[in-house]
Amino acid sequence: MYFTDRGIEELARRRGEEDVTLEWLAERMREFVDLNPDFEIPIERLATWLARLDDPDDD
Repeated sequence: MYFTDRGIEELARRRGEEDVTLEWLAERMREFVDLNPDFEIPIERLATWLARLDDPDDD
């Protein structure tokens, strides 16, 4: 188990029943980076990965 699994599990437990848009998620990610600029690169990588999940040219 990775350390991040605890945060992911908490997210699923607390917010798992909610419906959110990708625009809402993008805004929360922007807010997080504004408050935690050291995490800009990991958040950018996560956002890019999510954006390209279905892109067959990105394999």
